Amino acid sequence: MTASLSGRLRRLWLDVHLWIGVGLLVAIIPLSLSGSILVWHDALDRATHGERYAVSGPQVALPPAAYARSAQAAFGRQARLTQIRFPEAAGDPVVAVGRIEGPPGPGGRPRSLNLWIDPPTAKVLAKAEVAKGFSMTMHRLHGTLFIPEIGRKVVGWIGWAMFVSCVSGLWLWWPRNGAVLKALRWRRGPSTLFNLHHMVGFWICLPLAVLSLTGVYISFPQTSRALFGVAPPPEAQGAQGGGQRPGGAGGGRFAPPIAAPNLTFEDATARALAAAPGGTLAAVSVPTQGKAPAWKVQVRKPGVKEPATLAVDDATGEAKADRGGPGGGGPDPLSRWMRRIHDGADMGIVWQTIIVLGGIAPVVLSITGLVMWLRRRARRRAMHRAMAEA
Repeated sequence: MTASLSGRLRRLWLDVHLWIGVGLLVAIIPLSLSGSILVWHDALDRATHGERYAVSGPQVALPPAAYARSAQAAFGRQARLTQIRFPEAAGDPVVAVGRIEGPPGPGGRPRSLNLWIDPPTAKVLAKAEVAKGFSMTMHRLHGTLFIPEIGRKVVGWIGWAMFVSCVSGLWLWWPRNGAVLKALRWRRGPSTLFNLHHMVGFWICLPLAVLSLTGVYISFPQTSRALFGVAPPPEAQGAQGGGQRPGGAGGGRFAPPIAAPNLTFEDATARALAAAPGGTLAAVSVPTQGKAPAWKVQVRKPGVKEPATLAVDDATGEAKADRGGPGGGGPDPLSRWMRRIHDGADMGIVWQTIIVLGGIAPVVLSITGLVMWLRRRARRRAMHRAMAEA
């Protein structure tokens, strides 16, 4: 590559890198910081809402119907029970989710009310509309930047821009004389901001590129599945809290629960556990209005990480594997992996720490890059004035 071509490419990459950083500064900072916070949202929830986890013991000692009765009594006329979730780890509470009666929330989604229930006694420990809490606010900020309708797509395109910024930043960092080890030293330039920008940018470049691409996959699931040749799910998972699928046997995406199911909680869970010998309950969702209402029962099996989801027909009691599957990032393994990599769920403290640093680093890079750009513009203006006065 000739020196002139290399110089032109370098200027091109510098302009691309610069305008991504300056142009998306306002969006990158909240997007990155909210991602860092969400890595440890469970620990944050425990720290800020200790009453929700003040259980009297770890044993789920009562049948599912006991928790359902306690939940519906606590909901009263405010909400209708849609789901019971059982503890994933010893010391966690049972969680009941109810659909709030009245007007829906943003986007037509039903509003949900959560109860945290003591496993040994079925006593309600706390009640809250989690969509209004800090963690869910951070989820909406990170997933949509609070932009109605098109927010997820906007975040996806910002993910592409972040990936391009990583590639262009690595190109600009790479020493033209090939002395890579020398380039890893702190004093690569005369300015502290310059050295900080290059050092942080290099070490976070690859993890940030991974987080950007996994974010793009999550933001554009249909396009991403088509690109990787992954079959789309028959039906996506339903709204937060309800655990129901859109369309199909369970009814529409936001269909309300049926008023009087034929099966009781005991009947539905017994049919599901009989179809999955050796399993333990993970969650039970009541049937919703639709063509063929069915209970959705998630069952954990020994040695299997993801719970299996069974559909128990409310009319016949027949239990069979649910086509939608449990969710995370979607029913297909690739989508679940993308979600786990992006949010650090069950990925260990090392990767979670890298994600947190990957959220803090863009803030440092954006601020240092902006100051460097402003200084560069000031120097150019001063030089032009000096030339004009000469």
